[in-house]
Amino acid sequence: MPALQRQPIRRHRLSSRKPTVAFSHLGCEKNRVDTEHMLGLLAQAGYGTSADEADADLVVVNTCSFIQEAREESVRTLVTLAEQGKHLVIAGCLAQHFRGELLEAIPEARAIVGSGDYQHIVEVLQRVEAGERVTRVSETPTFVADEHLVRHRTTSEAVAYLKVAEGCDYRCAFCIIPRLRGDQRSRTIESIVAEARQLAAQGVLELVLISQITTNYGLDLYGRPRLADLLRALGEVEIPWIRVHYAYPTGLTSEVLAAFREVPNVLPYLDLPLQHSHPEVLRAMNRPWQAEVSGGLLRRIRAALPQATLRTTFIVGFPGETEQHFQHLLRFVEEQRFDHMGVFTFSAEAGTAAAELPDQVPARLARERRDRLMLAQQPIAAACNQAWVGRTVDVLVEQENPSSGEKLGRCARFAPDVDGLVRIRGDAAPGTMVAVAINAADIYDLHGEVVGSHRADGHPPPLSPASL
Repeated sequence: MPALQRQPIRRHRLSSRKPTVAFSHLGCEKNRVDTEHMLGLLAQAGYGTSADEADADLVVVNTCSFIQEAREESVRTLVTLAEQGKHLVIAGCLAQHFRGELLEAIPEARAIVGSGDYQHIVEVLQRVEAGERVTRVSETPTFVADEHLVRHRTTSEAVAYLKVAEGCDYRCAFCIIPRLRGDQRSRTIESIVAEARQLAAQGVLELVLISQITTNYGLDLYGRPRLADLLRALGEVEIPWIRVHYAYPTGLTSEVLAAFREVPNVLPYLDLPLQHSHPEVLRAMNRPWQAEVSGGLLRRIRAALPQATLRTTFIVGFPGETEQHFQHLLRFVEEQRFDHMGVFTFSAEAGTAAAELPDQVPARLARERRDRLMLAQQPIAAACNQAWVGRTVDVLVEQENPSSGEKLGRCARFAPDVDGLVRIRGDAAPGTMVAVAINAADIYDLHGEVVGSHRADGHPPPLSPASL
């Protein structure tokens, strides 16, 4: 755990009344769903909740521990809140990772709650109120929420995340998620559809299906992956956009691609976390589809789903990555012309196989490679966006700038928080979906005018990758 740098702390007693609770959410959208469940359970139990940490007696910090930078952010947040005199409940992945150290290291922490134990948050707070310091962390997380667990959403009313499975069965050399979240545990199709119907009744316009390996959905539960069946079942739910995170190559069968193509409300958006292109690096990473990452795989996807928006992420600076390996990746990116791309530098995480590998790449060189790869992607991203100028697309409006009147939203090819925006002129209210004529583009964003108060009819014509 990162070292704590502390200022003198003024001690405060927890009042005898039921405390007001605020949440500090860190990390991924899977963590966000867990936070929403904890908020809902506390509100149901009569606890006052506040969006402002300053107003709260106690703050639940739902932490991330995926990489060193995330751990440092979690620790900084905890220290800052402690120095403000807040009592703390430390939840999430940092609690799971360092359960034996946190209560001793942070006196203001009244409880720690593991990533598979957040459903017990009411009981934990009741014990804290009784004067206990509580550790509620299962050695191996096994819990997965269902549609019966109350939830208070923190995203906009129009967008919701739905967790279809928890945990991961893969053992990639750089990743500690199985240690933090356990093995894959899928929900039933019936449970997922039931929650999707609840969200549709709340006015949700975009539903994002999340898990660690969504294309492996159902393998643990049904004996085979059943993402295609799930998508077809969700096609009966009245939500205009259903987006899938993440589409791992092993699970992109012809059956799954057909479901993406044929179910009207499933967006042709594939997030492929490929991580690298060179077989030797992929083998060292212990990626389960090492030999399959090639132009052939992507050609098969594009042939089956010609309208697909393709997003990917890569890791540079993995131990043993040579300049030759990096040049292979650079050529791969230039040839494949992904719509969106993220690049991360390797982080040596204690307890992973990669942390012990020889030939660690200097951090400076890894950062340089990241910058070179992102620079190569910029004209590709700009060309992909430019190809949409002159088209009319559906846009989910999310924000309005009161001073300029400009609205911000997203079309189907932009996922929340990770991709670009559509900058809109015209009459459109946040939380609605409208037709927008795209008249300009830049590297990351599109610009357009509202041309109707209702969604555009049908999808725009297919965009050929070769034309980019």
